[in-house]
Amino acid sequence: MAETARYTSEAAEKWLDNPIPCLDHGFVMLRDYMGGDESIVQSARVSYGKGTKHSSTDKALIGYLMRHRHTTPFEMVEFKFLVKLPIFVARQWIRHRTANVNEISARYSVMEDEFFAPDADAVRFQSETNRQGGSAQDVPPELVARVTSLLTEGAARAYGEYTEMIEQDIARELARAHLPVSLYTQWYWKIDLHNLLHFLSLRMDEHAQREIRIYAEAMGRIVQECMPWTWEAFEEYRLGALSLGKSERDVVGRLLRGETVTELPAIIAKGGRRREFEGKLQSFGVDPKSVLPPAE
Repeated sequence: MAETARYTSEAAEKWLDNPIPCLDHGFVMLRDYMGGDESIVQSARVSYGKGTKHSSTDKALIGYLMRHRHTTPFEMVEFKFLVKLPIFVARQWIRHRTANVNEISARYSVMEDEFFAPDADAVRFQSETNRQGGSAQDVPPELVARVTSLLTEGAARAYGEYTEMIEQDIARELARAHLPVSLYTQWYWKIDLHNLLHFLSLRMDEHAQREIRIYAEAMGRIVQECMPWTWEAFEEYRLGALSLGKSERDVVGRLLRGETVTELPAIIAKGGRRREFEGKLQSFGVDPKSVLPPAE
């Protein structure tokens, strides 16, 4: 007979309607969930009957599924979050098109006077090597103050003018066009666990934009507590794992065999690809300059 009881998790129940603050006005809040570690095991075993049912083998099965990228059982678990976030973060976030999303509409609602303003240590120069990222170089205090002033004063001015249009009964759908992307919005975001872990693997990465990474880390905290077996496998085989391309693998193999590498394959010989490969070698504690030929 099929199991009928709804799965409940003590950890998940604790997180329901319990927001984690993010940035200056935002938060991540778990609103609902379906399934947990046991649901993944149950889904996987339907393929070949009951099999074993010991916790040690259940945990090992989740590790096997994660290691070999058998993703369907992870899709049987879902999380629904309520998120409050700046619009510019939301526009980056929505690139992950594997969730069900419903956002507050400024056509129907008058938006609140809440805008993102970065902390001093979050003001950063443009990266010289990454066209979509920031640099670790320190920004002079006087420039930090100027940037913060421009953002906060500009947002206040825009909101005042937005309010003026609303009070004059200008259509909200037009007045909203004057609001900057630092404005906070809210949405419900429902996603299955497989796609959520993919989101976290990208947005918890050190190269992800700081602002969205803060939200990803908050979500990761919830998932880790709700699904400890899955999270352990995720950390082992995704977050802490290293992917090598074919050419990179060939070079690493030669180095492990004690061979001298006098020339790199063209695809990783220069530019960003070479920097990426050097970073991977550094993650092993290897100085790239000591084992690779000089850059072209």
